[in-house]
Amino acid sequence: MEKILGSLYSVLIPLAFLISAMAVAAAVWFFVYWLHRSYLQKLSEGVSNESLGGMRGASNMLIRRLGVINRRFMWPGYEHRIRRQLVRAGEPADYYPEEFMALQEIGLAVGLCFGLFAANAFDFNVLWSLLVGLVGLWYPRIWLSDQVKKRHLKISRALPYDLDLLTLSVEAGLDFTGALAKVVEKGRAGPLRDEFNLVLKQLKMGKGREESLKTMVYRIDLPAVTQFISALIQADRMGTSLGKVLRIQSVQLRIDRTQRAEKLAGEAPVKMLFPLIACIFPTVFIVLFSPIAYAFLAG
Repeated sequence: MEKILGSLYSVLIPLAFLISAMAVAAAVWFFVYWLHRSYLQKLSEGVSNESLGGMRGASNMLIRRLGVINRRFMWPGYEHRIRRQLVRAGEPADYYPEEFMALQEIGLAVGLCFGLFAANAFDFNVLWSLLVGLVGLWYPRIWLSDQVKKRHLKISRALPYDLDLLTLSVEAGLDFTGALAKVVEKGRAGPLRDEFNLVLKQLKMGKGREESLKTMVYRIDLPAVTQFISALIQADRMGTSLGKVLRIQSVQLRIDRTQRAEKLAGEAPVKMLFPLIACIFPTVFIVLFSPIAYAFLAG
């Protein structure tokens, strides 16, 4: 009997620690998600409008003031990386690198305050507050990377439709500028149409086609768009018909999209293993073995 109880304890105690650790990790994740939804997202919306009052206006003023101070201490490497990420993300809320550094400083301060409060409430080591502060410091970078991924996803989804519309317009007899204007007029609303609209404005102002398209590649930095624009530039240099090049790129883009969908479908079972092992199996074991353990302990 004692051996059975000892074996049950040896199984249930690590399982209880595992469930506790998972609960703490879930609580931290939900806190970070709440912080993003209720603080940073509202803060980014507030920065885009200078005339807002109240809490948004105060947040805007705080970020601007910290940005002015940060400008004196910003090193070139950090500025270049953050500016590149902001351009790829579509310049959310019209942030500058020094203002993004201010967001990181605010995240560090909020993380330290929360870490000190948690250390005082749960009698943890004060050094854990530094770890929470580092999480707050790094969280704006995670948010910025997430904005880049969301923008790339929207562009990837809109690219086949806009490319087909551009191909049909060129094959119907329009020149590249007219076809681009038709895409801007009839295309789906989103970042890709905004980029095409910016290219169209640059062409109307007299900027070269190749230079405008290369600037678009720099702003988006997506392999599918880079391949498409490179084919257009090469066709323009060689004097090849744009209609044929666009048709080939359209077919190739749809083939790549199908292959990417098949790849994601093949990766789905592998990605399901971790939640299956970490979340579902422990719950099943608790439901199955807890009555047996209770019977042994009670009787």
